[in-house]
Amino acid sequence: MSQRILVFVKQVPDTQNISGDAMTPEGTVNRAALPAIFNPEDLNALELALQLKERYGAEIIVATMGMPAAAEVLRQSLYRGADKAVLITDRALAGADTLATSYTLSCCVKAVGDVDLVLCGRQAIDGDTAQVGPQISEKLKWPQLCYVEEVRELTSSSITVRRSIEGGYEVLSSPLPALLTVVDANEPRPVNVKRMMKYKRAAVKSELVKLFPETADAEAEKLAAQSLLIEERNAASINAEPDRIGFPGSPTKVKQVMSVVLTAGEVKQIPPTDEGISLLIHELISDHTLG
Repeated sequence: MSQRILVFVKQVPDTQNISGDAMTPEGTVNRAALPAIFNPEDLNALELALQLKERYGAEIIVATMGMPAAAEVLRQSLYRGADKAVLITDRALAGADTLATSYTLSCCVKAVGDVDLVLCGRQAIDGDTAQVGPQISEKLKWPQLCYVEEVRELTSSSITVRRSIEGGYEVLSSPLPALLTVVDANEPRPVNVKRMMKYKRAAVKSELVKLFPETADAEAEKLAAQSLLIEERNAASINAEPDRIGFPGSPTKVKQVMSVVLTAGEVKQIPPTDEGISLLIHELISDHTLG
C-alpha cells in the first residue's frame, strides 16, 4: 500500500514581531514588513505525514500558496523528507481571506489529483481562525478529522485517528479520502543534512526570473534536469474561478493587527464578605464590566 498525502504548509509573518507597518491600507497583512517563518502547526502536520511515510510507504506532496519567497517553506519540507513540492502563486490570489484561500487550496487538491489524505496544521498563527482546513474539506465534500494527535491505523480505504477534545481524547475512523487538521502533539524533526545539500538549490521559476533575469529559462532547464525545479502553478492552471479567489472572493477584511502585551495593573483585595462582594459588583456595574 502506498498512499498519496498532500500537506498544506504556510509561510507566515512572525506575530511576535508586529510593527506599525504590519497592515496595508486595504486591511491586509503587509507580509513584506514582517519576518517570515514556517507556520508551527504545519510542521506538526508535515511530521505526521513523514511518520505515515515511514510506516506505510506514502508519497508526500507539500503545497503552499503565497509569493515566490514562500518557496522557502517548500525547501524546508523537502529537507525534512517530502517527495514533491508545489507553489501556488498569482497576483490574483492576493488579499485572500479564509473562504478564498480554502477555495484555492481545494482547487489545488483537484489539480494534483489522486490524493488519499490532505493534512493541514490546526491553524496559522497569522490568523488563528482554524477555518481553512475544515473549509477545504467542505468544498471537496470529504470527511474531516480535526485536532488530530496521532494516526492509529491507515489502510487503503480508511484511517483511524486519535483526536484531542476538551478533557481528553476520542478515537475516530473515516473512509478515504479524508482531510486531517493536526495539533502540536508531536516533535517536528530537524532538517536532514544530506537532503538539505541535495535540495538547497531547489527553486521555482519566479525566483529564477529575479535572480537571473537574462538566463532564467536556461537555469530552469538545468534545475529541471536535476529534479530541483519546484512545480509552480497559477490560478488558471488549477482551474480557480477569478471571482472566488483573492480580494474579490474575500467577504471578510482585517481592520487592524496589533501586539497586545498584558501587564500588571492596580491590585485591589476584596474581603470575602457580603459587603465586599456587594461593593465589587457595584464597581463592575459602574465601569460597565457587568450590565
